[in-house]
Amino acid sequence: MTSTSRPRIAVVGGSITGPVTALLLLHAGFDDVTVYEAAPASAPLGGGLIGLEHPALDVLDRLDIPQHEFVTHDSEAIVQMTIRDRHPAETIRRTYPGRNTTWTLLHQALTRRLPAGVLHTGMKVTALAEQTGQPELCFRDGHTEAADLVVFADGRSSTGRRLLDPDRTLRYAGYVAHRGIANITPEPGLRDFLRLQPCPGVQFNLAPVPGGCDWTFYLNCTSSEYAQRFGADPTRRVFALPRHVGPAARTHVDTHADLLLPADHAAVVHATTNRMAVPVLDITPPQRMVWPVGGGGHAVLLGDALAPVRPHTARGANNGIEQAAGLVAALTQHRKYAADLTAALHGWQRRHLPAAVAAVHRGPAIGHQLGLGTQTAQ
Repeated sequence: MTSTSRPRIAVVGGSITGPVTALLLLHAGFDDVTVYEAAPASAPLGGGLIGLEHPALDVLDRLDIPQHEFVTHDSEAIVQMTIRDRHPAETIRRTYPGRNTTWTLLHQALTRRLPAGVLHTGMKVTALAEQTGQPELCFRDGHTEAADLVVFADGRSSTGRRLLDPDRTLRYAGYVAHRGIANITPEPGLRDFLRLQPCPGVQFNLAPVPGGCDWTFYLNCTSSEYAQRFGADPTRRVFALPRHVGPAARTHVDTHADLLLPADHAAVVHATTNRMAVPVLDITPPQRMVWPVGGGGHAVLLGDALAPVRPHTARGANNGIEQAAGLVAALTQHRKYAADLTAALHGWQRRHLPAAVAAVHRGPAIGHQLGLGTQTAQ
């Protein structure tokens, strides 16, 4: 990959970080960019609430994506309530340095801007090989594609991480984020992000979204209980989709809502038809982000593919977007001014790796403060 070449850049993962990376590359003048997404185009897509801090919002601004496309309510308030006997006992109001969106709104805003032919769905990567000194992606259907740079942005259960950094495997943290989107809210005109803390080992978050509200109910859960409720071990089923959430799992969440939450918030949970469950996972902090492949190629890990973080850190999407912007800046210096590519990539790694490591460490500390993962609230 030289300053005078047209580098072939393969981006693996079509959720949030992957499309952001592709759009940044295209805006910077890289014109041979392809995004490979494992899920087929017909697969149902969706996701929960995402908090975006100002640096990530600025990246989206630079992509000419106006905030009104993905931010429904511009409130910066986080209202934290201590709950006793199902009633608010203490309320603290804080200001969040950013805005809230949903995975669905942000994903739509990103993917509608990808030029035709950039996004390829149903393309599951199975291996990364070397062909004539360059990276070559191998797909489940037997197809292969050569590239100069492979950017793995393929999420928590990343194939790229398994191929490049196989010793860093996911570990279950001992609790589950039960999620849903209801078509009602606990109060009319709700604009703020609400965080309810009934007792150690439990947290309930709720935020307004178009047509209702998005909620997340954190409850402790053993690995065996997760497998019983959702059909597989938490490190294998890293997302329990609506089809995996059966009557027993619904009843478990509804019962805890009735025991712990104010009546109007419990009613929101009961009214939610489609639900998901996301086991909270940890991982050993990364020591690198860049790998050489062959004589002149490279592969990198971004976002959750590099280091999944606990949702309480609110750093998952932010890490991915900020890392993508830094990566494209390094690649642009290489392309425009013939900066040494290996040095540029390692400079990018030196700038962004510490923040990723810090977020990995911060998650368990927050969970411990909340009593989450201690198995004290079954």
